[in-house]
Amino acid sequence: MPSLNVSFTDEEMQAVRAAAAAEGKSLKQYLHDLGVRELHRRQFVAGCGAWADRLRGEFDEAFPEEKPPGDGAAAA
Repeated sequence: MPSLNVSFTDEEMQAVRAAAAAEGKSLKQYLHDLGVRELHRRQFVAGCGAWADRLRGEFDEAFPEEKPPGDGAAAA
């Protein structure tokens, strides 16, 4: 199984150890879960964006007064 060595300052390591302990996890499990959680968050946000893009036309049609000026692309 692939693994990764990560360097921390003494202060960072102390904070990460405290965070892991607060969740009742080992340092290894905490760091693993943190990376996986961020991956899932990014997938969720991308899915939300795709969902909004699919419904944008229907929303603009139903609520024309809420439609941004122009094509709306500059609002992002």
